[in-house]
Amino acid sequence: MSGVNEIRSTFLDYFGKNGHEIVSSSPLVPRNDPTLMFTNAGMVQFKNVFTGLESRPYSRATTAQKCVRAGGKHNDLDNVGYTARHHTFFEMLGNFSFGDYFKENAIELAWNLITKEFGIDAKRLLVTVYHTDDEAFGLWKKIAGLTDDRIIRIPTSDNFWAMGDTGPCGPCSEIFYDHGDHIWGGPPGSPDEDGDRFIEIWNLVFMQYEQITKEQRIDLPRPSIDTGMGLERVAALLQGKHDNYDIDLFRALIAASEEATGVKAEGDRRASHRVIADHLRSASFLIADGVLPSNEGRGYVLRRIMRRAMRHAELLGAREPLMYKLLPTLVAQMGRAYPELVRAEPLISETLKLEENRFRKTLERGLNLLSDATNTLHKGDMLDGETAFKLYDTYGFPLDLTQDALRAREIGVDIAGFTDAMERQKAEARSHWQGSGDKATETIWFELKEKLGATEFLGYDTETAEGVVLAIVADGKSVDTAKAGDTVQVIVNQTPFYGESGGQMGDTGVIRGEGFAVEVSDTQKKGAGLFVHIAVVTEGEIKVGEAVALTVDHARRSRLRANHSATHLLHEALREVLGTHVAQKGSLVAPERLRFDVSHPKPISAEELQRVEDMANAIILQTAPVTTRLMSVDDAIAEGAMALFGEKYGDEVRVVSMGRGIEGSKVGKAYSVELCGGTHVGNTGEIGLVRVLSDSPVGAGVRRIEAVTAEGARAYLAEQDDRMKALSGVLKVQPAEVLSRVETLVDERRKLEKELADAKRRLAMGGGGQGDGASDIRDVAGVKFMGKTLNGIDAKDLKGLADEGKATLGSGVVTLIGVSEDGKASAVVAVTEDLVGRFSAVDLVRIASAALGGKGGGGRPDMAQAGGPDGAKADEALEAVAAALGA
Repeated sequence: MSGVNEIRSTFLDYFGKNGHEIVSSSPLVPRNDPTLMFTNAGMVQFKNVFTGLESRPYSRATTAQKCVRAGGKHNDLDNVGYTARHHTFFEMLGNFSFGDYFKENAIELAWNLITKEFGIDAKRLLVTVYHTDDEAFGLWKKIAGLTDDRIIRIPTSDNFWAMGDTGPCGPCSEIFYDHGDHIWGGPPGSPDEDGDRFIEIWNLVFMQYEQITKEQRIDLPRPSIDTGMGLERVAALLQGKHDNYDIDLFRALIAASEEATGVKAEGDRRASHRVIADHLRSASFLIADGVLPSNEGRGYVLRRIMRRAMRHAELLGAREPLMYKLLPTLVAQMGRAYPELVRAEPLISETLKLEENRFRKTLERGLNLLSDATNTLHKGDMLDGETAFKLYDTYGFPLDLTQDALRAREIGVDIAGFTDAMERQKAEARSHWQGSGDKATETIWFELKEKLGATEFLGYDTETAEGVVLAIVADGKSVDTAKAGDTVQVIVNQTPFYGESGGQMGDTGVIRGEGFAVEVSDTQKKGAGLFVHIAVVTEGEIKVGEAVALTVDHARRSRLRANHSATHLLHEALREVLGTHVAQKGSLVAPERLRFDVSHPKPISAEELQRVEDMANAIILQTAPVTTRLMSVDDAIAEGAMALFGEKYGDEVRVVSMGRGIEGSKVGKAYSVELCGGTHVGNTGEIGLVRVLSDSPVGAGVRRIEAVTAEGARAYLAEQDDRMKALSGVLKVQPAEVLSRVETLVDERRKLEKELADAKRRLAMGGGGQGDGASDIRDVAGVKFMGKTLNGIDAKDLKGLADEGKATLGSGVVTLIGVSEDGKASAVVAVTEDLVGRFSAVDLVRIASAALGGKGGGGRPDMAQAGGPDGAKADEALEAVAAALGA
């Protein structure tokens, strides 16, 4: 029982058998402590349980918690690789009691585990207690049988734990292992305590007080227990090693590094292999928990970790990306205990490869410039700050990397000069931005971004988080407080709220703090990295510096995710059905629907839309996982990822893939692959259903598709079903018979309309004149003239009636005036063939049109038609034509 995996499971199983809930490790990005950059201890996920803000269905728990200490207050980065026990990533084994058992049970459980389950020699163990904790001192004597000289009273804060300046706190007991007098060092509290002979393996925190003020401390009503045992340290002890990097887990990683580089982990090269092994763990787990390399916040710390490892890979002679090649070994070692590592392996691999390729270009340029800039410098000299800043600003060479590269030559860097150069650059950028034509009201976001840095976005894998209010903006100005009823814009250090971009609307939800609440109606991105929560204070008073809990509207976010993912599927289906010329030209992803515009030169037929919908739903039914990778833009596009119209992409992009192709060239391959920074469903099945509502034109060669998904699609189909049921009731047939019944009714209507039109024509032509005093047929200067005013006859029927009039006359001129219900008139003039040489129907109809208040008219010499707005002048029009015949 000495392998890391076996030790971890033994620890958890032991406490599980002793009534503890085995709780999975929480993510490395804390969701409930905005003051922490990374989770750095096992108790972080239980913080709110200890303070009483949260309750759990258990009162005892045990965990193997993944931790990172590489930024902020807890930063071990520079020591890693050069000491036996420093790591950026480590596992903390712990057991916790929330008001259940206290000191006696905690000490008994700990002693039995390490001496009986782990089989550690009790004679090699000693403990410390806080100097006033007589109770713990007595319990160690009683339970462990330790003599007084092996229970050391420590009067310093090392043996008194506190959550902060106020809150829960209490004394500690630390358990130490004596590696023997052949190793230099003394016991804790002695002058030689910093030596490596006595190594702490477990810390038991007795949480029994609450610090009210700096001077006031009271007893907790329910004292609790929080312990922490470093897995790597206890594994070294159980495997008979004095160095954490000699345990089985690190031996496997270092062996993989040796094989990949062809360089043994000996002498000066040993530290480089250790750095690579440690940093591979921290980088991989951070990426798996949603952190991606960037130049801000957590992403910057990740980038530093990755690039430090990559620098050591270069020192080992690696000329191609190395770290991603070691990832399978890490997954094999730790994937069973941490399945998120397996799930995220493709993303981790792509991210490592991308970052190392980019870094190699940076490293080559930077080292050349650094060499030229320092070739005259000697030991003890200082590189000027301007050059260090140029390396950083122009070549992307981080300051700490410059310092690391010069450390071997014992050359320093002028940090003050570097800072001055950076401030000058910021001032110049600010002046250029203010003169760029942007709205003056937007200046505040630039200033706040410069002051506060970018907001950490946590929303890819959580909808709740805690944060600290960094700024409040009201009426375009920064304020310190806002009260109930105020409309504000709130900025916090980290948020799960998505800021509107890429067509996806911003999140809504609630921000709460002690005694106040803020209702968020929208979230926008401002100032190249700030997430701004647009909100109204609904309760109390919010202040800058307050701790807050942020909760996204889950139902709304779920609908947004479904609609966004459906947009991707419909986009690909349109390309499959219509052709690869189809490209998205803009979109709107709203909670209730989705809309996107695509390039296509003609209307999309109903059959084509149905095929598109069917293909998208086939992928939805696959319930295929939606995966995300980080890649360079060029690599992503080379692999077939689509970049969307109007989007701005950085050097690194998120590539979202979903579904497996089921026909054509995509069979067995990723179905939809797009560059996208939005939020998406976890698997396609969460979309439920997509229903295309319409296709319409929005411009030359651009069509607009509108659709609904999930509950929206269900509601739409239910509404259609209700209409069908109502229609079948009116028609008194079954729903399946509605179509045939409607077709029969339409045919019957057409027949009736035809019969009615025929009857009107017969009546019109055979029933005498309908005008006031106009004669049906008369002789005008020796020419037969038929003039009629017809009410209720469609204009389209006038020519047919005129032909009938010509047949009746045999020789002559027919003029018919049709008057509509709104008083407008249509005129038709027909001339028999024998008279076409004397009279033109076109000339005559223009005379009629003029009388009706119209202009023009046209047709042939034997048949012409015109109109006019004044049907009351119908008789005058007929007389005007008759007068023209006799002229």
